[in-house]
Amino acid sequence: MASIKLPESVPSPSQDSERLSRALQGRGADENVIVWILGHRNAFQRKKIKETYQQLYKESIIYLLRYKLSGALKKAMVLWMNEAPERDAILAREALKNRKKVNQLQALVEIACASSPHHLMAVRRAYCSLYECSIEEDIISHVSHISTSLQKLLVSLVSSYRHDQELVDLNIAKSEAAKLHEAIEKKQLDTDDVVWILATRNFFQLKATFGCYKKRYKVAIDQAINSSGNGDLSFMLRAVILCIDSPEKHFAEVLRASTVGQWSTDKDSLTRAIVTRAEIDMNKIKGEYFKISNTNLDDAVARDVSGVYRDFLMALIGGKF
Repeated sequence: MASIKLPESVPSPSQDSERLSRALQGRGADENVIVWILGHRNAFQRKKIKETYQQLYKESIIYLLRYKLSGALKKAMVLWMNEAPERDAILAREALKNRKKVNQLQALVEIACASSPHHLMAVRRAYCSLYECSIEEDIISHVSHISTSLQKLLVSLVSSYRHDQELVDLNIAKSEAAKLHEAIEKKQLDTDDVVWILATRNFFQLKATFGCYKKRYKVAIDQAINSSGNGDLSFMLRAVILCIDSPEKHFAEVLRASTVGQWSTDKDSLTRAIVTRAEIDMNKIKGEYFKISNTNLDDAVARDVSGVYRDFLMALIGGKF
């Protein structure tokens, strides 16, 4: 369930564009007005605002936001105003260019495993259009600091086109659960079987496989992987499984890890999780966040970030500010 709250009476795109134009005039910007308008418009409404603004003022509102805003607010707002495929393409590129934080590569897993195969194809097209190369090429050229096993996993995930119909073969689920168990027990998480199963099977088949694993071996497969090693590959494989089986749990964990106190807040992960899921399943994520943190996401955001950036995130998660 989406978390953003729309006004009872939504102004026309022309009215919104006029107010935004006034807010963007001069040397600075009226950030509060910008947040109040754009933080309470859905994807369709934002698209109409972009089109109308371009028609009225012969300027890209995204360009103006990038020029007038700064810091974390600029990054969050620009992502929010892009179409979902372009937004994810930008996030993928940023993750691949970030050599210091391997955890940012979760963005690639989220794109490949927490959305539909059709969305992944749209992201790949957008990436090629924006950067004149494929995601796969950039994984090889930009992340030489990670293991070849992790490279192989990421390339397999982003280049996959899964069948999106609810087709499940329980015999295959049982057989592949056994293969995954053997790899986990032997701590051979980089085997071709593991990568092939997780990167090519449709999501319904994989959920059946995970169910068979838990039924037969009395432990959830993500927990089993967690106990088999603590390296980057096991970390990413667990993210793959959660994104497929329970994306709200995955994003709740991302948010918990990024909200650990004002001086150590991971704003990149916080922004990514909120901006990408606000119109999909943020209310479910907030429920999972409370389960694992024993605190409300609204309270954590209000505690750990400040200023208009905080107000914008609060708007997206449906909080009070």
